[in-house]
Amino acid sequence: MKATLVQVRSYEKSVQLLMVNQFTINLGFYMLMPYLAAHLSGSLGLAGWTVGLVLGVRNFSQQGMFLVGGTLADRLGYKPLIVAGCLLRTAGFATLGLVDSLPALLAASAATGLAGALFNPAVRAYLAVDAGERRVEAFALFNVFYQAGILLGPLAGMLLTGVDFRLTCLVAAGIFALLSAVQIRSLPARRAGGAEPAQDGAREKVLAQWRGIFANRPFLLFSTAMIGSYVLSFQVYLALPLEVRRLGGGGSLTTAATAGLFAASGLGTILFQARVTAWCKARTTPGRALTLGLLTMGAAFVPLLLAAAVPLPDGGAWRWPATVVPPTLAALLLALGTMIAYPFEMDTIVRLSGDRLVATHYGLYNTICGIGITLGNLLTGAALDTARAAGMPVLPWLCLLALGLLCAGALLWLHRTGRLARPAAVGRAAPAAA
Repeated sequence: MKATLVQVRSYEKSVQLLMVNQFTINLGFYMLMPYLAAHLSGSLGLAGWTVGLVLGVRNFSQQGMFLVGGTLADRLGYKPLIVAGCLLRTAGFATLGLVDSLPALLAASAATGLAGALFNPAVRAYLAVDAGERRVEAFALFNVFYQAGILLGPLAGMLLTGVDFRLTCLVAAGIFALLSAVQIRSLPARRAGGAEPAQDGAREKVLAQWRGIFANRPFLLFSTAMIGSYVLSFQVYLALPLEVRRLGGGGSLTTAATAGLFAASGLGTILFQARVTAWCKARTTPGRALTLGLLTMGAAFVPLLLAAAVPLPDGGAWRWPATVVPPTLAALLLALGTMIAYPFEMDTIVRLSGDRLVATHYGLYNTICGIGITLGNLLTGAALDTARAAGMPVLPWLCLLALGLLCAGALLWLHRTGRLARPAAVGRAAPAAA
């Protein structure tokens, strides 16, 4: 960990601040969001469909607006969008703790989602610009701070929610308010390379830029191939906890085992991300690293596949090892696959953008992957239901393994045909349409 901190200090102050910002963003977000559904259904007594609507509005407003957020960041500069997103999330989180009417809750939920759409593409594009040639290592360190926030946020939220959920909301809002003030004061202004300020004909110029990005076939192929990585990694929140619950039967030990999945994933990333990235960079190419990452994520479901294929007796000393060990191994392998792929994934997006309109490319990439996650989770849920009804426990793990192999094969094909190394020439022609 000390070596990681030394590496962080070797970057410019702006890059260091962006990493700390991401830790703080995730700390505030994850101290509140895991407990929101319980507050809506319990304290406010909302029906299940209403809780789903409130949560769904947040996800839709974020995924649906990523492209707009990225475009605004490229046109107006990265700092204004980062600050605006944090201020909007301050208001959204405070409102969630202070209101109980459905229209106000929907507005607050939409605001928190839109906030993420504003600052996420801007943060990643800013980091890519200021890290320069060291952006692969910078994104590896960024992922360490990202995972640290995910790890500590729910723990802080558990303590605060034990007192009052409204306190959790206000503390989270206060974190974003403080973060906004720090960024206004300390984060240097930065504009995208090749971007132009808003002016007459801006709408036509934006549409031309979007057409150029949608014509960037290598970028779209890469984005589609990487959907699998997000569907697979999301199973830490969906399939793995459900499997632990199915095998463990509920209770405090099952809850502890589920929490252990997140702890194993987060701690693994914090401790080993920098070493994994250094190893990959010294021994392989970005395209092969991406392929290896997806293969590892697909292989994460082999322990669950083997456990389902060779069931153990329901009782006795084997019950808890059989419940805990396969899902935990899966969580660790998913974390390892993400550690391998993520820095090269972020770098590849910049390379395929031709170093132009980077935030817009990140925005579209997030939207494509977000749609893929939604569809992938629906199919995973259907596979889990089918497996239970048909008595075929291996089915979901076979499907997820196949997804990993399919996406790894697609990435290897893109690498071998040179599509991951070539800048997007089509994106360079877009500004001429003004």
